[in-house]
Amino acid sequence: MIKTTITALALLATLAATPATGHEEKTGSFTISHPWARATASSQTAGAVFMEIHNHGDTDDRLVGAASPDAERVEIHGHLRDGDVMRMRRVDGIEVPAGGTAVLAPGGFHVMLMGLKSPLFEDTLTELTLTFEKAGDIEIEVVVEAAGATGASSATGKMDHGSGPMKSR
Repeated sequence: MIKTTITALALLATLAATPATGHEEKTGSFTISHPWARATASSQTAGAVFMEIHNHGDTDDRLVGAASPDAERVEIHGHLRDGDVMRMRRVDGIEVPAGGTAVLAPGGFHVMLMGLKSPLFEDTLTELTLTFEKAGDIEIEVVVEAAGATGASSATGKMDHGSGPMKSR
């Protein structure tokens, strides 16, 4: 009995340490890879969402907006140089070329969740609707990672968020 328990515990520890694939959502000609956000403190009123948007189609498109039931306002932002200082600014859209990829990552383009209705807690999901100029709305689930996350877990395969629901309207 003790040997069986030890074997079961060893198996569970091995499974927990085994790399898994990152979260990816597909619809039409788009694949959204590893949409994630950092956990926020209870006093924070804003958060950022990052991802890679792959356009497998033969038509260029643009991400022109986003919405979330968890935020009062959602904007697309980028970092722009103002003299010697990098500043975060709202942008009108992000190009997603045919056969190409748009990368939304810390220090670059991202989706800002402003006026958060509650904190973003680690290991939870938040809903986000991405609006494209041509493809229309695509609903995705965003995984909330640790406050200091870099998003590298999608490259290393440490997180398995499964294949979440993604709907286009």
